[in-house]
Amino acid sequence: MKNIKKYYLLTTIVILISEILIAIYAKDQFIRPVLGDYLAVILLFYLFATFLEISINKIAILTLFISYTIEGLQYIHILKLLHLENIKILNIVLGTSFSWTDMLAYTLGTITVLLIHNFKKIRSWTIL
Repeated sequence: MKNIKKYYLLTTIVILISEILIAIYAKDQFIRPVLGDYLAVILLFYLFATFLEISINKIAILTLFISYTIEGLQYIHILKLLHLENIKILNIVLGTSFSWTDMLAYTLGTITVLLIHNFKKIRSWTIL
């Protein structure tokens, strides 16, 4: 964690601000639940990329694994099982209900960051 990557940190901050604005102002059935989850996985990716000294692909896998794990914990109602359902911050961070749409949003967000970061490689393949 020697080098903080400033570009990734700036991207993290911009996405975080976007997520906060979505949480405050979006009261619909698409932007907040779907786009918000799509951006959440991208936010987590850039947060990890800011500090971790591992490959982009490994960060993407880690991010997707964490996202799927949290969604799985929602499926088993972990906060209720642990009698923590009344703690608002845990409800916000971990969520309260499982959704296959969320899983799709996490997957698409991860694919997006992989495409962005591997675009150079993909582009060079098409030139050959």
